[in-house]
Amino acid sequence: MLSRVWPAPSPSRACLLLGLPLLMLVWLGIERHAGLAFSLQALFSPSLDDIDQLLLHQTWWPRLAMALLAGGGLALAGVLLQQVLRNPLASPTTLGVAAGANLALMAATLLAPGLLVLGREWVALGGGALAVGLVFLLSWPRGLAPVVVVLSGLVVNFYLGALATALLLFNHESLVRLLIWGAGSLVQNGWDDVAFLWPRLLVGAALAWLLLRPLAILELDDASARSLGVSLKYLRLGGLGLAVVLTGSIVSVVGVIGFIGLAAPNIVRLAGGRSLAQRLVWGTLLGALLLALTDLVIQLLGGELVATMLPTGAITGLLGAPLLLWLIPRLRLERAPPQRSTASLEHRHPAPRRLAIILTIVLLLAAVLAIVLGQGPQGWYWLTMENGAVVEWRWPRMVAAAGSGVMLAIAGTVLQRLSANPMASPEVLGISGGSAIALILAIYLLPGPSQLTLVGIGTLGAVITLGLLIALNRRSGFAPAHLLLSGVAIGALFDALRSVMLVNGDPRTQQVIAWVAGSTYQTTATSATIIAVLTVALTLAVRPFTRWLDILPLGSATAGALGIHLSRARLVLLLLTALLTACATLVVGPLSFIGLLAPHMARLAGFARASMHLLGAGLIGALLMVVADWLGRQLLFPSEIPAGVIASLLGGAYFMWGLRRL
Repeated sequence: MLSRVWPAPSPSRACLLLGLPLLMLVWLGIERHAGLAFSLQALFSPSLDDIDQLLLHQTWWPRLAMALLAGGGLALAGVLLQQVLRNPLASPTTLGVAAGANLALMAATLLAPGLLVLGREWVALGGGALAVGLVFLLSWPRGLAPVVVVLSGLVVNFYLGALATALLLFNHESLVRLLIWGAGSLVQNGWDDVAFLWPRLLVGAALAWLLLRPLAILELDDASARSLGVSLKYLRLGGLGLAVVLTGSIVSVVGVIGFIGLAAPNIVRLAGGRSLAQRLVWGTLLGALLLALTDLVIQLLGGELVATMLPTGAITGLLGAPLLLWLIPRLRLERAPPQRSTASLEHRHPAPRRLAIILTIVLLLAAVLAIVLGQGPQGWYWLTMENGAVVEWRWPRMVAAAGSGVMLAIAGTVLQRLSANPMASPEVLGISGGSAIALILAIYLLPGPSQLTLVGIGTLGAVITLGLLIALNRRSGFAPAHLLLSGVAIGALFDALRSVMLVNGDPRTQQVIAWVAGSTYQTTATSATIIAVLTVALTLAVRPFTRWLDILPLGSATAGALGIHLSRARLVLLLLTALLTACATLVVGPLSFIGLLAPHMARLAGFARASMHLLGAGLIGALLMVVADWLGRQLLFPSEIPAGVIASLLGGAYFMWGLRRL
């Protein structure tokens, strides 16, 4: 668990520190609109002849109320999810509610706009409910075990996100207005949304309080909880279901505001909120204050037009992530028994080397197929002497896809074994996000940057991110929980920056979307050769540390007793992970999720020991990316679907099938 390391203020004092600036900003906003008496009259009995009072009554006051309600509800959902899933990285977006709602609205906008007449919130709620239903379907056979719920939620989230990215890539103009909603907009045109939301949040808060004592039992291990006569499956279902309803109701009204539900519970825990009751009460209040404070800052500094166009959810990430980064070094990880949750998901293949040989043969066949078979203006054809020149365009893409898949898979394997956390992946660590921020800024700020310039800037972004991670986590000895929280905060910065850029209407947005989705379109022979050399070199560099990767999942005490210097080992492995991730991100973007999927798929296939796990994950990552790149070129020829999107769909489908078999 996380606890204090300095004489921190109590949760109430932390809320007070945010409450005072909030009151000041509310007062400034009121004074900006002709004073307290005028604003209060506009709230309770506006004059129908006064346009200023009507605007206050229909926009400013409802927006403030919505910010408080949405922030409090998301924080409450975050507390519930972190308690049930026993994971400080869990947040209201973990179970795919936001991704399902976003995809449902996109699909309805393009395919069935008549559904939107019924109400956007009902379409969004339906999509979120279907996503969560799929998560529960996958994890129910395992009794809703936290690790299985987390993995199911992540893969559903990524799967639906990949579908949404594909729709956005080909229908950007039609969906541009939906991007503002997807980034979290608190703009109000009356009290209807507030009236829709507040009764649901009130009932949710009451139910959370009634479940307080049963949910507190989840702080015990499963065996102790069962000895008290508790049905863990139905208790988890109740806690998760309540969090899902809260999240779905909020997302359907204001869109995706993902950072509050992660940050508020962790800040309250840091400030001394140890009991579940304290985290529920003060976490909810802190979430409300964080979101309202951010929204008021946007309105006061940006003016009415900026406040309308700039999504509050994105700005919340931009402002809140540095706060979380500042707080992370002050967290201390208490000694706890080693986590073995991921071990329960694996089985040992009787002949892992034979399985690796089979995967290698399949990978070689897929690579040959990617080169010799494809479509042209006349349809499908095999490579011949007459059309052999196309090899010059095909083989660099195949090599780049395979190399990036290997590097991301190995980076994810190292990180998951290092942290014993099923949510760990290169994307979560933040290296992908740091590299992506640098590249996006280069695309927007530099006139026609060359490929070499982009490579240099992307590498610089990854190095800066790595330096930030090291600086933030040196004090904790690079404890896994700290590393992952730091990565999530950096990822929030990247998501916020991307959301702001996607809604500005800039024509370069399409280039950013294609790169983020993981396209190998611009790969050249030179860059493919460099990627191949880096892949081989970095893969060989990881091999000497397989003994560490076998021992570290057993826990800090065991690793120390066997002579491993924990801080040094974690730093070395973190450096290797950062290098692997940075090199792969430059090729296929930050959102292919091979680093999450491939290590788990290797476990499901039976690769257990570290050396074989690395080998199996690397082969699976390369195979996924090669097949994904080939399919992306063929399915909608002459248009292309980015390899990262296809890889997420292929890997996610296999992963969901594997979870159902457990």
